[in-house]
Amino acid sequence: LSRGMKAGIDSVRIVDIDGMTMRDANDGGVDERDLLTLLKEQEEALLAADYRASPDKVSDLLADGFIEFTRSGHVCDRNETIAALASERSVLLRRAFDFRVTLLGEAVALLTYRSARRSNSDLEEEYSLRSSIWVRKQGRWRTRFHQGTPSRD
Repeated sequence: LSRGMKAGIDSVRIVDIDGMTMRDANDGGVDERDLLTLLKEQEEALLAADYRASPDKVSDLLADGFIEFTRSGHVCDRNETIAALASERSVLLRRAFDFRVTLLGEAVALLTYRSARRSNSDLEEEYSLRSSIWVRKQGRWRTRFHQGTPSRD
């Protein structure tokens, strides 16, 4: 996926989790495989029940000005997201897969992936398409935007 100068981006590179899908050149100083590994780990942390229950841990990964478009169609700011995750009481089993990172700039990355969730009592999984925009500031990557969209599988 390459974008011309109209978009203000010389080029972007897409990398999947095993590092095998790479397209176009990127002149930035970011190692995409390392970045994909880091952002995948951070995104998976945000899916873990024990992590979600800790406002301090969650707030450490959400950038100031964070906005989420939830799977159910709500719009939440940073504080609402932190509070909602801390107050979750349902037991859901979550898994994430098909991670890809797209560098939008030297300090901005789009992470996309698929997720599935189900309760302990449910046999059917619910699937979502997920995207997060991560920004690097003062050497740390934090998510600035997240969206979950229901999908069939």
